[in-house]
Amino acid sequence: MGRKPAFIALAATIMAVTLITATPAEARCKKFGFTVNDYGKTGPTNEAKRLLDVFIKEWMGKNGVKNWSTRPKTVKCELFIDVGLFDEYTCRADTTACW
Repeated sequence: MGRKPAFIALAATIMAVTLITATPAEARCKKFGFTVNDYGKTGPTNEAKRLLDVFIKEWMGKNGVKNWSTRPKTVKCELFIDVGLFDEYTCRADTTACW
């Protein structure tokens, strides 16, 4: 009989730890990216970030998601064509959105 209260306390502790470490059942995240190819580096960087926001908003709307948040965006650019006076870059903006 002395072990029953200890077992109940252990079971309650395990349940509490499980509830604390678990994320909300409906919380989901998805990684999104958008690529832009244009002259210069600043233009395609800013355009990739802007169009990524537009894409995420459209995706969320199509999937019935009303409330979401995004993590900070990262942008990586690669030189596409080296013309000398004006270079062309391909920039990709990535982020994760959760709802």
